[in-house]
Amino acid sequence: MDQSQAQDIADRIIDNIQKVIIGKAQAVELAVIALLSHGHVLIEDVPGVGKTVLGKSLARSIDCVFKRIQLTPDMLPSDITGVSIFNQQTREFEFRPGPVLGQIVLADEINRATPKTQSALLEAMEERQVTVDGITHKIASPFMIVATENPIEHEGIFPLPEAQLDRFMIRIQLGYPSFVDEISIIDSQRLQHPIESLSAVASADEVKEAQEAVKAIFVHDQVKRYIVSLVQATRTHDDAALGASPRAGLALFRSSQALALLRGRDYVIPDDVKELAVPVMAHRVIVTPSARMKRVETHRIVEDVVGHVAVPGGQATGWVDRG
Repeated sequence: MDQSQAQDIADRIIDNIQKVIIGKAQAVELAVIALLSHGHVLIEDVPGVGKTVLGKSLARSIDCVFKRIQLTPDMLPSDITGVSIFNQQTREFEFRPGPVLGQIVLADEINRATPKTQSALLEAMEERQVTVDGITHKIASPFMIVATENPIEHEGIFPLPEAQLDRFMIRIQLGYPSFVDEISIIDSQRLQHPIESLSAVASADEVKEAQEAVKAIFVHDQVKRYIVSLVQATRTHDDAALGASPRAGLALFRSSQALALLRGRDYVIPDDVKELAVPVMAHRVIVTPSARMKRVETHRIVEDVVGHVAVPGGQATGWVDRG
């Protein structure tokens, strides 16, 4: 599959989702970028803005096996990965796969599950497999977890550990719709929810071929150095207790390739990297206690880094290495 065909598939998926998600073009684009980059998405925002609907719309736009996990505090890891059950007729154990062995998996309200249950997703997210009773089960491709969480609740939730946050390629924040968009949302749901009539516009094989086309997007060595410079700068920032990991650099590299494809280019430019720096890195940075007291947010740290690290061919503007 050439680049133009891959771009056409991505555009079809984006247009299809936007039939349901109104006025959030950037959020929809970020979700598709993660899909094309073999990544996972964390959708974090207040209730009622369309987090779950975005995940379901993405799943319905692709002809893949869709599974939904409604996370609750009483769930066990086996409720996610599956369990081996003894068959009395065959006198053997049979594996009953859990919902994580789907292809597009919606993990709704992920922070309501206990840390033990959340950890059941780690192997699947990183290695595309689950191990149950010592036996490894591969997950079919394409595979993507779309997780949602409400950041404002404090009762009955378990914040995601850093190791799990780092496995999400992109964090999406939808925000409230504009006045005009909210009127459009009301009109679109007057008779029925538009997601009910949403159909698949791409097959699993087409998505896999588009993912391979993304890997062929050219990235110059100077752009690679720029990516690494951004990642390393988060580690020496005064307000960061923990900066972005090497996995963040890989995520920024791969997602920039996908964004270049969406823009109709066969090469990555620094602006692609800058556009994706916050959604890819902000959720991986931990703020120092003193900065938290000053209400410094992680996206501000990443924005500060982007504003000071020299782009290829340019000069740094007042950046001082705090290492």
